[in-house]
Amino acid sequence: MDLKERVRERYAEAARRVGTEGSACCGSTCCGAAPATGTPDPITTNLYGATETAGLPAEAVQASLGCGNPTALAQLAPGETVLDLGSGGGIDVLLSAKRVGPTGKAYGLDMTDEMLALARQNQRKAGVDNAEFLKGEIEHIPLPDGSVDVVISNCVINLSGEKDQVLAEAFRVLRPGGRFAVSDVVVRGAVPAEIRRSMELWVGCIAGALEETDYVAKLQRAGFESVSIEPTRIYDLDDAREFLAGQEVDVDAIAPLVREKFMSAFVRARKPTGARA
Repeated sequence: MDLKERVRERYAEAARRVGTEGSACCGSTCCGAAPATGTPDPITTNLYGATETAGLPAEAVQASLGCGNPTALAQLAPGETVLDLGSGGGIDVLLSAKRVGPTGKAYGLDMTDEMLALARQNQRKAGVDNAEFLKGEIEHIPLPDGSVDVVISNCVINLSGEKDQVLAEAFRVLRPGGRFAVSDVVVRGAVPAEIRRSMELWVGCIAGALEETDYVAKLQRAGFESVSIEPTRIYDLDDAREFLAGQEVDVDAIAPLVREKFMSAFVRARKPTGARA
């Protein structure tokens, strides 16, 4: 099974779990890939405040598998059009729709039928009219050139094996002056090869994470300017042990080598105002 199909399978399973067990997490980690240990997921916990989730369906919150809160950091304005890459159960789309108001629009893009069905169900429950969920892949966005003001994403770009294509597509659909504002897992420095080779750690948002300087370079090559990466959560030794557990690696040997190298980060960039739409 290739990477994309493994990701699709993993998140379809997570969507089904929300309906049957009330949580998308498979064990202690969701975006992470560790088995059940009874401890909180170091990547996905405590991302949204109670005031933000008030009024949202419980299923939207339970299906959140991200590593940050891009809607809180993107400074969305009324009337803007927002696109969420890999929208999952829809929490960031619904929050974005509230922020841009009735004159704005929030799109969610996901390749997994089960997640799309869950997101549309959550939209109906929340009574949000200015949102739309699209089926597609983040490497091939089904929207016209220059059609959105802001591209957001929550711990999804790291899952793609074609990151240059994802960033090029984000640049394409943004209007001149449009903003790229995503939460993602980012690496500082080199990590052991065993981690990069693990399919489960890739699906769990770790193995596919870009090194910080590489992320900046890729965004610049895609045409973006004003690129910045702001750490929002740096994973310590205990966190490393948690997301490495059960992954057929020597946890005692590897965890100290990745201590404080992985982080959740808010990645910002802008499409130049003079760029072609």
